[in-house]
Amino acid sequence: MPSFKPTRADLLAAYDKTVRDVIAPNLRVLFCGINPGLYSGATGHHFARPGNRFWPTLHQAGFTPRLFAPSEERQLLGFGYGITNLVPRATATAEQLSREELVTSHRRLASKVKRYQPRVVAMLGIGAYRTAFQKRTAALGPQPEGLANATVWVLPNPSGLNAHYQLANLVEHFRVLRQSVDHLHEL
Repeated sequence: MPSFKPTRADLLAAYDKTVRDVIAPNLRVLFCGINPGLYSGATGHHFARPGNRFWPTLHQAGFTPRLFAPSEERQLLGFGYGITNLVPRATATAEQLSREELVTSHRRLASKVKRYQPRVVAMLGIGAYRTAFQKRTAALGPQPEGLANATVWVLPNPSGLNAHYQLANLVEHFRVLRQSVDHLHEL
């Protein structure tokens, strides 16, 4: 299936669009991005922008048996994984979100987690997590407080704009989560 490459006009028209959640009851991990970028808003797929490292990281960390394209995102459900966002509206950068939007998003996410009951919610972005959950000193990894009976795990944001983490670093953080989830699944 050929992939849709948005034009500049498509990207500008994508402001405030939403991307449908990839979600089902009782997931092993619900990955939670900050919000869709304009490329994702234009294509309707999560982490769709070329250069976003989510899909290569998932594969290299062992979550998927091969590298998936964003258009194949619904196949994650078969492995027990899903995707949502803290804030549903698309923007050019997460910096365009207000603090209030992030704080309010916490309640919306808690409601979604209560409804779908994933085992783990993996927050992708420590800064957004600290703001939304009002945990100024939170560190990467599992958090001491859960969310509606789910464990919360904070991972680095896989956006290509996040220069603090190279692909190998991202893979290692995601791999630790996968190993932890696999261990829980075996119990």
